Amino acid sequence: MSNPPLYGSMVPLDRNQHKKLKLRTDIAVAPHAANQNSMFLTVAEFPEACKEYPIVFVRVGEPPKAGAKPTVAPVAALGLKQGSNLFVSGDQWTGAYVPAYLRRYPFAMARMEAGSDQVAVCFDASWPGFNETEGQQLIGEDGTPTEFLDNARQFLENFEQEAERTRLICEKLVQEDLLTDMRFEASFAEGGKLEVDGFLAIDEKKFAELPDAKVVELFRLGLLSVIEMHRLSMGNMQRLASRQGAARQAA
Repeated sequence: MSNPPLYGSMVPLDRNQHKKLKLRTDIAVAPHAANQNSMFLTVAEFPEACKEYPIVFVRVGEPPKAGAKPTVAPVAALGLKQGSNLFVSGDQWTGAYVPAYLRRYPFAMARMEAGSDQVAVCFDASWPGFNETEGQQLIGEDGTPTEFLDNARQFLENFEQEAERTRLICEKLVQEDLLTDMRFEASFAEGGKLEVDGFLAIDEKKFAELPDAKVVELFRLGLLSVIEMHRLSMGNMQRLASRQGAARQAA
């Protein structure tokens, strides 16, 4: 079982093996994401996330074989340099909106085996909040999930449903060849510049040249609103540069 970003050691939750397991919820999760300069978003999060973060796309998975289309995913850009999250300060997440990817931590749903349809609630066994003495009980004395774990599972299931919807939308954007490599140059008030690349954005020329029938199709599929929120969010790039500049001055 592979470990996604943030997760150190994914372990399937077993009602017998982990019957005594508890989770301390007073340990701040935000510092754990301090070195993440981007974070996955589902399209359901775009309405809130676009107000604060640049929403861009990244290539994920293995490089495609010759002639194959790449797999992409949307992310909130959180920093302009690798290993730098400008929305974490001490124990706090300073953004008004916290991505669901982080809110689900230290739990996640994962497939038991590659290609299998069987999924299970997993937890990051490396997270220090897990213990057998204090915190929220996960499994009841009768071996059934507690209300706390039931709520966590419901959140995970909703997240996975939205992640699948997001995958299909991104697949359509790639199919229509509407994404292109982007480059952003941040200029700082005290002098100096920083070039940011590695992200994908909507190709404005191709988008503007879409035939009317295709625009109607994308509208009915719900893609036009997704594209517009992405385009709107790009105005946050300069705000991100301002945060970077403030961080440089404080260093």
